[in-house]
Amino acid sequence: MMSDPMIPRQYRISRVRRETADTFTLELTPVQDEGTFSFAPGQFNMLYVFGVGEIPISISGDPANPRTVVHTTRVVGTVTRAMGTLKRGDVLGVRGPFGSHWPVEEAEGNDVVIVAGGIGLAPLRPALFYILSRREKYGRVVLLYGARTPEDILYRRELGRWRAQFDLDVYVTVDRATGGWRGNVGVVTTLIPRAPFDPLNTVAMVCGPEVMMRFTALELRKRGVGADNIFLSMERNMKCAVGFCGHCQFGPTFVCKDGPVFPYRRVKDLLAIWEL
Repeated sequence: MMSDPMIPRQYRISRVRRETADTFTLELTPVQDEGTFSFAPGQFNMLYVFGVGEIPISISGDPANPRTVVHTTRVVGTVTRAMGTLKRGDVLGVRGPFGSHWPVEEAEGNDVVIVAGGIGLAPLRPALFYILSRREKYGRVVLLYGARTPEDILYRRELGRWRAQFDLDVYVTVDRATGGWRGNVGVVTTLIPRAPFDPLNTVAMVCGPEVMMRFTALELRKRGVGADNIFLSMERNMKCAVGFCGHCQFGPTFVCKDGPVFPYRRVKDLLAIWEL
């Protein structure tokens, strides 16, 4: 996208979509005609709110639509709080794309299991778009998604469309049922033992809170999925995105440069270390 990775380019908000009470999606287009924005599923951008600050957010749009940059985020701090007040026509600074990506090409010929917790569905959404656009190249495709409550379910309409497709198995669960919820109740890992996939020929992509990813990986291993075929998106503490500041150091790795997508085998021992 850019020659100098430290200089943000200006993007204008073309659409704001409220996903849940505290989560929203921004669609961005360049202020000046700078060509297309290409990225690989799983990569992230640094978004800069002028006068407030900058944060890393995974790209959640369709890789096949390079004219629009899409980000879904939750209000959790100063920058995202300011971002949540922006409206159509406002301008953000964008640096990126950065980081590693989901192994969507390497997964061809295998079953694919995508496990998302909460807003972790957003970084996985581009991988789903990519796989569904090339559906004939994959075996079973299974999406396991867990949210705190029914009101916290992300991309509700899209999940409904995906569920209606005969070539994608979608299972949704909530930690706590509210209202008229009649679906699954329990953490997302409870879906893994009965999900329809061949563990010996499966590539798994996982994103969510770190404790959720740790137990998801353990459940996938119990099913027989190989450690080399499980991938996690860490997305923690990134500040510069190019490995200068060291803020996102995770053991011997830097999340911004070496991740955010890691093979499980590479980080499994680090995940067990409290507050690393």
